[in-house]
Amino acid sequence: MAAVELRNVSKSFGAVRVIEGIDLSIGKGEFVVFVGASGSGKSTLLRMIAGLETVSGGDILIDGQDVTFAEPSERGIAMVFQSYALYPHMNVYDNIAFNLRLSRFSKDEIDKRVKEAARILRLNELLGRSPAQLSGGQRQRVAIGRAIVRNPKVFLFDEPLSNLDAALRVQMRLEIERLHRELGTTMIYVTHDQVEAMTLADRIVALDSGRIQQVGAPLDLYARPNNLFVAGFIGSPKMNLLPAKVLSTGSGKATLGLDSSAGAELELAANGAGAGDAVTVGVRPEALEVISAGQAVPPGMTALRAKVESVERLGNITFAYLDGGTPEVITVQVMGHSELAAGQEVRVGLRPAQVHVFDAAGAVMASAAGR
Repeated sequence: MAAVELRNVSKSFGAVRVIEGIDLSIGKGEFVVFVGASGSGKSTLLRMIAGLETVSGGDILIDGQDVTFAEPSERGIAMVFQSYALYPHMNVYDNIAFNLRLSRFSKDEIDKRVKEAARILRLNELLGRSPAQLSGGQRQRVAIGRAIVRNPKVFLFDEPLSNLDAALRVQMRLEIERLHRELGTTMIYVTHDQVEAMTLADRIVALDSGRIQQVGAPLDLYARPNNLFVAGFIGSPKMNLLPAKVLSTGSGKATLGLDSSAGAELELAANGAGAGDAVTVGVRPEALEVISAGQAVPPGMTALRAKVESVERLGNITFAYLDGGTPEVITVQVMGHSELAAGQEVRVGLRPAQVHVFDAAGAVMASAAGR
């Protein structure tokens, strides 16, 4: 295993700058996930670490060695791509052994490494099969096995589960998590799927437009987002983001008016807020409460009038999508079965202690987790 360090790393394609001076340290044995929307720069950053993309500025260090201009083969890394890229005319054993043979390892050493990789990945029974006889998940495990036998200092994964169906993605997430525990090797993983990021990472690096927006443990990003991008990207369903205006301030608190047909007001701590400021109120779907007609609003809760637009019943949880007179639909998570129905008039309750506030530039002003 090895530490990876990026020092002011940047990348430009002609006049277009796609990576903006990134500084990042990844510890030995750490599992770090780069996450962001398409075009955020996450795959470009991974490819620069691998040596598949040249660096426009800055330095890349692996295990303390400057590898900024080193060939990929000299970096001690192994990369697993979205495409399996297996040789169709070779069986599983030969696919895994191929690069070792090119490197002129002895027959005994090749056999030892291939069988150890097969044991780790539970491929022992499949070594004699051709790729055409394997499922998508089995093919991806073979691709990972091809990387394992090289005994790399760092594993790089570039959206390796994108070609799999939902059930196989869950299975392979568990396989990769188990692989990390068993090998203890440093792993850097790129995905646009924030569920993969939340379930696999020791730390998440949230990227947008070539810049790091936040780095931290998955639950830190979920509970304490630095800005609107992280708040809206991390979490499934995403955080509700409601436009509001600061009506007044005093005694360390601000009174906010939500931009809605109901004109609901909310009083809470918001550092740096001034009367008249435009802000955004963020609240997770599970932090909202549906208050039915005739039910009193609980003390300390602000209620927003809304109409149910649609309901998704998933068995253990229900998602209701409501029109509260806000620019975007409000999502509410209800545990278990719910009797809510489209067209129903309800009130949505939220508590100040569960609200995040972001300023006009998108930076956090108040965080629910910090109260």
